[in-house]
Amino acid sequence: MVNIYELFNEGGTIQPAHVQRDMLQKISGALHLGMKEMTATAETGRIQSTALERHSQRMMAEHSERARGQLADLSNLIERLAAVSAPDHLTEEWAQYLRDATERAVLATDILRKRADMFLAHEAAGCPPVLIYDYELVMDGADQPMPSNYILLKIIPPEGQETHDWKRPYIIIDPRAGHGPGIGGFKSDSQVGVALADGHPVYFVAFRREPAEGQYLSYVTRSEAAFVREVMRRHPDAAKPIVTGNCQGGWATLLLAATNPDLTGPIVINGAPVATWSGTVGDNPMRYNAGVLGGTWVPMFLSDLGGGIFDGAHLVQNFEMLNPSRTLFRKYTDLFRDADTAEPAFMEFERWWGGFFLLNEPEIRWIVEQLFVGNRLVKNEARIEPGRPVDLKAIRAPIIVFASHGDNITPPQQALNWIAQTYADEQEIRIRGQRIIYMIHEKVGHLGIFVSSKIAKREHTEVASTLKTIEALAPGLYEMTIDDIVEQDGKTHFVVGFNERRVADIRSLGDTLQDERPFAAVARASEVQAQLYDAIVRPVVKSVVTQSAAEASRALHPQRLSRAIMASRNPWMRMLPAAAEHVIENRAKADAQNPFLAAEALWVQGVEQAIDLWRDTRDMMTENAFFAMWATPWGRSFGATHETRRTLKNADELRSLPEVTQALYNISRGGFAEAVIRMLILLAENRKGVRRDRLERASRVLTQDAPFVALGAERRAMIIQEQTLIATFAPEQAIETLPDLLSKDEDRQKALEVVRYIPGAIEEMSPQTLHLLERFHQVLGEPVFTSDITEDPLAEKPAELANS
Repeated sequence: MVNIYELFNEGGTIQPAHVQRDMLQKISGALHLGMKEMTATAETGRIQSTALERHSQRMMAEHSERARGQLADLSNLIERLAAVSAPDHLTEEWAQYLRDATERAVLATDILRKRADMFLAHEAAGCPPVLIYDYELVMDGADQPMPSNYILLKIIPPEGQETHDWKRPYIIIDPRAGHGPGIGGFKSDSQVGVALADGHPVYFVAFRREPAEGQYLSYVTRSEAAFVREVMRRHPDAAKPIVTGNCQGGWATLLLAATNPDLTGPIVINGAPVATWSGTVGDNPMRYNAGVLGGTWVPMFLSDLGGGIFDGAHLVQNFEMLNPSRTLFRKYTDLFRDADTAEPAFMEFERWWGGFFLLNEPEIRWIVEQLFVGNRLVKNEARIEPGRPVDLKAIRAPIIVFASHGDNITPPQQALNWIAQTYADEQEIRIRGQRIIYMIHEKVGHLGIFVSSKIAKREHTEVASTLKTIEALAPGLYEMTIDDIVEQDGKTHFVVGFNERRVADIRSLGDTLQDERPFAAVARASEVQAQLYDAIVRPVVKSVVTQSAAEASRALHPQRLSRAIMASRNPWMRMLPAAAEHVIENRAKADAQNPFLAAEALWVQGVEQAIDLWRDTRDMMTENAFFAMWATPWGRSFGATHETRRTLKNADELRSLPEVTQALYNISRGGFAEAVIRMLILLAENRKGVRRDRLERASRVLTQDAPFVALGAERRAMIIQEQTLIATFAPEQAIETLPDLLSKDEDRQKALEVVRYIPGAIEEMSPQTLHLLERFHQVLGEPVFTSDITEDPLAEKPAELANS
């Protein structure tokens, strides 16, 4: 630091040396900043060129293949028409097709009339859950100290099915993202059906259409916590409930588990967007909406137009625009094509899809501001209410995450990247005693995760089976794979494995974090826009919006109006039922080989492809517009304050955590239980995974045999965590100290028998497993084994072990 005499010369001017130094520093700083911006600009150019390349390649490949298929179909159609020898025959086929198409148009329009009547009746009833199961009301969130519109329902098993109160109950939380509740149980092959079939009591968290007055999202979380406590009270002999969350219900389940870490059992998160900035360049266009269409101020404005209520129909509209050829065109042309048979499936789905629910303005603002635009949940900055932060690392329950590459609403990166941004690496997951299992489907779409019968019969069924044994799994990060199909006893069985994964494996699913930098500028701009709207525009909007105007905005929403206008109450539709009845009585279908049916299908394919081409072009332009607006030098400077992410610990800091220090201090302490669990964990880490049949044997031993059964779930979990830390941070010492835990020769023999029983037959063991088992025998001074252990050595529960 200079003083005044060193700064100025005798003439009172600044010393020339200081001026020169300042100029050099400014020039150097400008050059450094210029180089930095040139690098960032080059990276932006790379991202944009990658996006254009991926979009173009996908569009070229997909649309070229479809165009070739349509040209082949057109060629076949022309050949069929040319093969018609007599013009009269072609005229006859045209007349048959024209009558068939007219009759199908009448039938399809009548189905739309029935849908409209169903829609109005459903709305008048308050949009009750669309579950196919009977249920009874258990608790009402409106009765809580902080009231909400959520309710807890108990599913009544169908006739012939029985549930057992001692079995672990399931609680399913459905998404409140525009639609109503019921998607998790509106088919027999569903999440509800899978749990009931296995004898588990099932509870369903549903919600009414209108939110409670003054309801905040935190009120919902408090209601859900009260529901879980009530389920636990009703099932004192069962383990803690399994909580399953679908889509929005998934991140709501994470909020519940993070703010009530002692409350839930394992949690299952299906297609839930958590790391909302994440995705893949050239794909996942929905994440760019806030940067192109506007941030938090948009739902604030729409809520003000609704009198402080946000209409979920806006969200449904957004979902439909993701794939307009399917939702706005093909859904109706398929109905027209199959008008004779399509009604049951069409009406079943539309009953749920056409039930639009409402949110209070503070609820939708929290969702947009904290989650989708701000990404605060992942950055550990979210607050469920003032002074109450939400830390995902606080979750103690095992977590299963189900995602799909075919999901265009919640891609795998958004479903999984929160793990990589919450934990430094897989070691920290082990240190925290956490078990995270993820499963990625290759094709199924977002709704298919919840409603597909195939997914229910395979993935959800196998997840349900896994949940019985998950707590016997050593802490860590795993990918669940369904490897082989085995036919046994006339039934299909899947071979399920749990393969150890690194956090780097999750990061590799997407691109680098560079493509997420512009989202920070969007988040800050959204905050500024919201503040300006709140201070300047909102008072004006509120002053002119009346209750009648708010109700009219909802009634005239295109999603509601397009349905209601087709109802029987419309005078133009009154003649339709009689016309449809007449068509059914006198139906004359065209022959399946009629060439005009093929021409109709070809036209539908052509229009569908044209809409898809428009959609793909829109998505490409949206992505490049996003980066052009926000990945600029100004955008990077503006968003710098919002780029910060959660601070993650390094390897040395993880090693010095109290949990690790305490575990290593106890490395020579313990008994039979600690020794067996330690050896099982060492075997699992040696294999880098575990088959579910082995996990089931381990679970049976650890939960049903002495001395483990007397430990209780909490103490057993503590031992598994401690021995995992010992096996992770001191694997050699963990083996060498086994004799300290097993002082009696009979205990050593029995422990080794248990450890050999769980991996199964010797011929199925890998060389690494055999070597490690031999090492255990050597350290414990026991002879080398040569035979299989096929029966549980602890099945008799010897009294001497129970007292050891």
